[in-house]
Amino acid sequence: MADVKLLRVPKWGFSMEEGTITAWLISVGDTFEEGQEICEIETSKIANVLEAPFSGVLRRIVATVGDTLPVQAVIAVAAPAEVSDEEIDAVLEDIALDRQSDEMDTQKPVAGNQSTHVERQQGVAQGYAEPSAGPVQAATKRVATDRMTVSSAVSVRVPAALAGRTTEVVVATPRATAFADENCIDLAQVPGTGRSGRISVQDVRNALAAAGGSVPARAMHPAAVAAPAAARDESTVAATPVARRLAVRWNISLSQCRATGRMGRVCKADVEAARALAGGGPDRAPRPESGDAVHWADTTSAAPFTEIPLTAMRKTIATRLSKSKQDAPHFRVTIDADVDALIALRAQLNREHAGVKVSVNDFIVKAVAMALLKHPHCNIQFDGSVIRRFAAADIAVAVSLEAGLITPIIRSADKKSLVTISNEMRSLATRAKASTLTPDQYQGGTFTVSNLGMFGVTHFDAIINPPQAAILAVGAVREEMRMTDAVPTAVTRMSMTLSSDHRVIDGAAAARFLQTVKRNLEAPVLMLAE
Repeated sequence: MADVKLLRVPKWGFSMEEGTITAWLISVGDTFEEGQEICEIETSKIANVLEAPFSGVLRRIVATVGDTLPVQAVIAVAAPAEVSDEEIDAVLEDIALDRQSDEMDTQKPVAGNQSTHVERQQGVAQGYAEPSAGPVQAATKRVATDRMTVSSAVSVRVPAALAGRTTEVVVATPRATAFADENCIDLAQVPGTGRSGRISVQDVRNALAAAGGSVPARAMHPAAVAAPAAARDESTVAATPVARRLAVRWNISLSQCRATGRMGRVCKADVEAARALAGGGPDRAPRPESGDAVHWADTTSAAPFTEIPLTAMRKTIATRLSKSKQDAPHFRVTIDADVDALIALRAQLNREHAGVKVSVNDFIVKAVAMALLKHPHCNIQFDGSVIRRFAAADIAVAVSLEAGLITPIIRSADKKSLVTISNEMRSLATRAKASTLTPDQYQGGTFTVSNLGMFGVTHFDAIINPPQAAILAVGAVREEMRMTDAVPTAVTRMSMTLSSDHRVIDGAAAARFLQTVKRNLEAPVLMLAE
């Protein structure tokens, strides 16, 4: 229907797979213009505003605040006032059927009448036909019987008027086709209500009921309610984030849900179906929605605690750094640099440039960038099989946020002045804290600098940010006493620890690179000359 337009989750970056709706900026019934801000969507790295790609009237909000949806999922419907709610329902139903069809196509292992889910016993009575049991059907039935643990048999009664195999060409969803094959139903006798007369599973069920047959609701597998959600470890079950949250909330076992999602994952609809079949009950008391801090009075412990769900950013950090720690053999080298000359030059620059506040970290970014050009074997990315060596030094700088950590990038830092680096870094940090960075401002980078000196930390180790191959951990500037010609002298020092991936960077190469960084920091005037 040309008058109905859809708003979808955009793809703001190459690595973006899903987004969480955090706020709607307009309401149902509002008229909006192209480019107007519609809603806020949070990804694993940033929170951004979706701008309307067209003008229209918001008729339906499909995704509510807190929903996490994959890229290109429908979040709202726009249509003129003369379009009825029934027409909008039909469009959304067609979209759901298309999605189910795609998901079934990706996971359907066999074709024809070979069913992978046989969870019924064929009722045989006068006036009802029994499907022929070929070798495949018989083998499938034996497997299903072995797996059957439901106490009451589930029967599908097929009237003679609908019994048989479809010989005509019909338009039906894969689920409807599989259901008809499994129960020996002639789809040519079933009227379709979908787009272009397409037959859905519900159409088949309706036809059975109209002809006097029946499809009883199946009982919930006992194992699905055997243990509380908190006591089950279902981390190995493939499921969408929304499905996991709902399973915990409703105390549903993911392992007992029928997986109809893409790539065989349990999706939201599967958990909702399992809950409906289970019939609710006191053990289905809902838990608070994900995203809310939950206070629990643990009966096994005297001390109460607070359960805080991981944010999308924190989940991404956990996944990426865990993989980095597992895959990359980290080794570390540490060096101290005397930074008295750097401190003096910094003070002079800040005095002579009004409105500029060059930081020690800006000097470090510049020193690292220049060192990377002299040691290109450290200015690399590594994906496990191929090394990418870069001609420019794109320095990612770790910025701490309330929700986690992000690394905005100073592009071609080797070609920029200290003042330019300072201004750009300050702008990027501000945007990072406001969650307004664009993907090109934080994705990529050839090397990362992580500085905890402002917290008084003197030494620490950092984990490599993949696919980069090294990261520099910088400690606090501190005063020490050093003997010079038997005379104690106060010096200002700073410790730096380089973590490198030993698969592609050797110890001597890392040490030489760190020596160059030290030289640049101890003689900062060299950085002004290049």
